[in-house]
Amino acid sequence: MILWDHFDKNEIFLLIFLIAAYIIVFLFPRIFTSAVLLLSFVWGITVGMIFDFTIGGGLLDYYKTNDSNQYELFDLLYFCLYGPFGYLYFYFYERLKINNKSFIFYVVGWSLVGVVFQWLFMKLGILTLQNGYKLSYSFIIFLAIQTVSGIYYENLRKKEAIINQPS
Repeated sequence: MILWDHFDKNEIFLLIFLIAAYIIVFLFPRIFTSAVLLLSFVWGITVGMIFDFTIGGGLLDYYKTNDSNQYELFDLLYFCLYGPFGYLYFYFYERLKINNKSFIFYVVGWSLVGVVFQWLFMKLGILTLQNGYKLSYSFIIFLAIQTVSGIYYENLRKKEAIINQPS
């Protein structure tokens, strides 16, 4: 792993997004237990990394993160962005009281958010598509990720008290 190929706009934008994402999460009212808070971050990072290592690297290599196809320090920071997204997915799932009737709209909405952020990251040089991959393919992948994330969250809800109770 290298520190970075070139320190330029994509690293600066990545730092800005990372700081902003964690500030947003910090400013939101805390509604989950510590365990669920941690699980939401770990879930977001893990699922994001699985797909990044599967389609963004390895044999498929459909996109590169930052300046090169080698892993950089800023690739790790990019992966840390998935944590707040996992948390916000769970947070709004709970706040909007998603149920069987609204689940598909929620999943489609978050899938669109994912595609918009991927497009924005492409414009800022954080992601570069390659080897024939098209941004529209990501929508299908996001649909799968968001569906599984919703199922995971529903299982968390059933297995433990996930909401902080007022003292």
